[in-house]
Amino acid sequence: MHLSVASSHAALLSLRALLGQVPQLSEADIEEFVAYWQKLVDLRRGEFLIRPGQAEHHLYFVHTGLLRIYLPVGSEEICVGFGYENSLICSFPSFVTGQASEYSIQALRGRELLGISRPDFLGFVEQNANFGRFWRAELERNLVGRIEREIDLLLPDPAQRYARLLTRSPQLFQRVPKKYIASYLRMTPETLSRLR
Repeated sequence: MHLSVASSHAALLSLRALLGQVPQLSEADIEEFVAYWQKLVDLRRGEFLIRPGQAEHHLYFVHTGLLRIYLPVGSEEICVGFGYENSLICSFPSFVTGQASEYSIQALRGRELLGISRPDFLGFVEQNANFGRFWRAELERNLVGRIEREIDLLLPDPAQRYARLLTRSPQLFQRVPKKYIASYLRMTPETLSRLR
């Protein structure tokens, strides 16, 4: 389902505002980049942005709502991340390689997203040095976050995993249902309840 003109305009304004906080991007850089965000998506609760076996062709800016990224393993759904307002989301391994995704991305609350195609995004990164520097810094920041998450998962004590996540991402505990946080921390919802 596609967004209304008013919703897409509001989403573009939010994307511009977010990019406006990046010191190295000029107003011209931002306007040129925002023009590429052509795919408008409206997901209802429970609908999927991508499922395993599909290739990821877009990077998305989340305007509203809440999404979870999970890996289906047998009857289990292992939560590996979340997307919420003013964040970027996609099945990143698929976006980078062009191969089929192993992950699902599902709306937990109604979602409005803007998408940029992989060729448009990669072309812009190659052509715009300012944006290339910004994107490299974002990748580095996300890599540090992934390493922190790996450390969390290696800790045998659930209380340590909980404390580290609470310190690093306290907003998750206000936005995300408990059962998905428990999955993300690789513990049962009951264990998470005891720790809280």
